[in-house]
Amino acid sequence: QVQLVVSGGGLVQAGGSLRLSCEASGSFFSIDAMGWYRQGPGNQRELVAIMTNGGFIKYADSVAGRFTVSRDNARNTMYLQMNSLKPEDTHMYVCNVKGKVVGPPQRIFDVWGQGTLVTVSS
Repeated sequence: QVQLVVSGGGLVQAGGSLRLSCEASGSFFSIDAMGWYRQGPGNQRELVAIMTNGGFIKYADSVAGRFTVSRDNARNTMYLQMNSLKPEDTHMYVCNVKGKVVGPPQRIFDVWGQGTLVTVSS
């Protein structure tokens, strides 16, 4: 019903930049929030950045000032611009999308995309 295509990960030197993208497709009424998380030990997910349909944006303290999230509503695509990358940023990054499917009845969806690996060398 809702599919996510994630890309943009790779290998970069410390201080470099990458841009991740997450495109949502399928049959849905609206997207309420799109966010980026990174995978920790035991598959623990840590919030990196999130953007709601109402314009609310939140960043993790560790990336604030270096990462910027944006969204192309026409293409249902979210981007994460990652600047001044550090070795500590090396993680698997995962996209999450929350919204509402076409109804009636209207129902909420919450889907996770496949991870894209970011590796930062020192």
